[in-house]
Amino acid sequence: MFSVYESSRSETVEDQGCSLFSESSRSETVEDQGCSLFSESSRSETVEDQGCSLDNKHHTYRSFKTIKTLQMSLCVYIYIYTLSLFSPCSLVPFQTTPTTFGDLRAANGHSAQRRRVTSGPPPSGLQDWLHTFQAWSGPERLLALDDLIDSCESNQVKHMMQVIEPQFQRDFISLLPKELALYVLTFLEPRDLMHAAQTCSYWRILAEDNLLWREKCREEGIEESLVVQRRKTLKPGFLHSPWKSAYVQQHRIESNWRTGDITSPKVLKGHDDHVITCLQFCGDLIVSGSDDNSLKVWSALTSKCLRTLMSGNIVISGSTDRTLKVWDAESGECVHTLYGHTSTVRCVHLHDKQVVSGSRDATLRLWDVDSGECLHVLTGHVAAVRCVQYDGRRVVSGGYDFMVKVWDPETETCLHTLQGHTNRVYSLQFDGAYVVSGSLDTSIRVWDVVTGGCVHTLTGHQSLTSGMELKNNILVSGNADSTVRVWDIRTGQCLHTLQGPHKHQSAVTCLQFSRSLVVSSSDDGTVKLWSLATGEWIRDLVALQSGGSGGVVWRIRASNTRLVAAVGSRNGTEETKLLVLDFDLTDAQK
Repeated sequence: MFSVYESSRSETVEDQGCSLFSESSRSETVEDQGCSLFSESSRSETVEDQGCSLDNKHHTYRSFKTIKTLQMSLCVYIYIYTLSLFSPCSLVPFQTTPTTFGDLRAANGHSAQRRRVTSGPPPSGLQDWLHTFQAWSGPERLLALDDLIDSCESNQVKHMMQVIEPQFQRDFISLLPKELALYVLTFLEPRDLMHAAQTCSYWRILAEDNLLWREKCREEGIEESLVVQRRKTLKPGFLHSPWKSAYVQQHRIESNWRTGDITSPKVLKGHDDHVITCLQFCGDLIVSGSDDNSLKVWSALTSKCLRTLMSGNIVISGSTDRTLKVWDAESGECVHTLYGHTSTVRCVHLHDKQVVSGSRDATLRLWDVDSGECLHVLTGHVAAVRCVQYDGRRVVSGGYDFMVKVWDPETETCLHTLQGHTNRVYSLQFDGAYVVSGSLDTSIRVWDVVTGGCVHTLTGHQSLTSGMELKNNILVSGNADSTVRVWDIRTGQCLHTLQGPHKHQSAVTCLQFSRSLVVSSSDDGTVKLWSLATGEWIRDLVALQSGGSGGVVWRIRASNTRLVAAVGSRNGTEETKLLVLDFDLTDAQK
């Protein structure tokens, strides 16, 4: 379902149903590497797990690095030690406690006559030397060993380590009950779980646990709706985790966004040289509106302009002709023309089967999409309504009268008038608990929707905040001062200002962000990618040759795997078109 607004100027339109950076994934297999456990003669390994590059050169088990993990591992070792003392099925399968190292080797299944050195017959007097050593007391043996080690060369000490260390190694994960072993593995990072899966068959089964990877996906914000495939049996007794596939797929896609080769974009042309005023993107469908009075639906796969949409979708457009139009998803025909506003429709916001529209006539109207009926009219603004948000329960609007209003649409009453801005309000975000408003007075204000009080005034921008996006407590704002800022609305703190040597050179026109990335576009003809965590510039995804001489990027929309940019110019230096970049590409597809 799409809501679209058409005008001669760029408008902020809420993305309907397109969550940034979220898509399903494919499965991968992991090579079983045998059962070499905790060897101190460590060799650095580079493990490749089906497109997820794991280039960590350190030992897998370095991830026991938090205090909680160390406490857990200590509990595990206490548990194992207790087993070794009291359990008949203890770590070493012998009935009596070994008295010598040879007994320990024999208990572990190694021959007592094993020889590592084959340089010749034993030296003369060896047996007398051993009998003398055995006749000494325990403390005397320790003193003798200290002196013996001090007199050895390094290769001889290394030989002793190679003989001794394997006898004291224990696969504690395999010795634990499965539930406790899985609990230990929850403390590992995902890439370390992939390392652990290379250890042996049993570790691979544990590291492929679907519930374990579901928790890892939850921590990374990967949604259940992305995991659509059934668990696959790779070999008898072994089930492949679809949640792990989702995690690996997401890792690969994000790597493509950050560092992958940018292939030639698909180019969609059809609006001639007119300004693209709105852009929506969902799945494989793109909807664009222009001041040429046209609304076009495109296929992101074929780059063709379509006459029909997928069944079950509708498109709603608002226009300077003072009407809204509801377009049928099946035929592409106009089902309803919604009359009532007496001036330009400036903003629309769709929720389920209802849409709210704001107009230059200073009113808001709530419409039923199916019937085309105007359900409610909200009056109270004294100037044009510039932005609106609707969550199905409350309507929030901002206008050129410097005010933000919170409405109960069912009773058509204004619950709060949020006063504080000293100039026009151009942008809004509403999450059900907080309202965030951006104004021409350069400030951003955070309001409590229940009390109507101003919680924070966010200052730092130098001009109009043209676009914002709010997720949980993180707000990202784009401004005409050419910067993007990241805020925490709970504290009112500016976390990052996205600028520096690679900053935009003109007004920011549009932005979106995910859990780790921010994408922003500008009048300078570029689309830039930033790190949400650090605020650092990563790279330019689009850079028009006409940038700086008239070429602009008016709008952007992004999904998990694609970026759509509406570009053009007002002086003829750049053709009006849509550019589609795909980041869900394997090396073979590239």
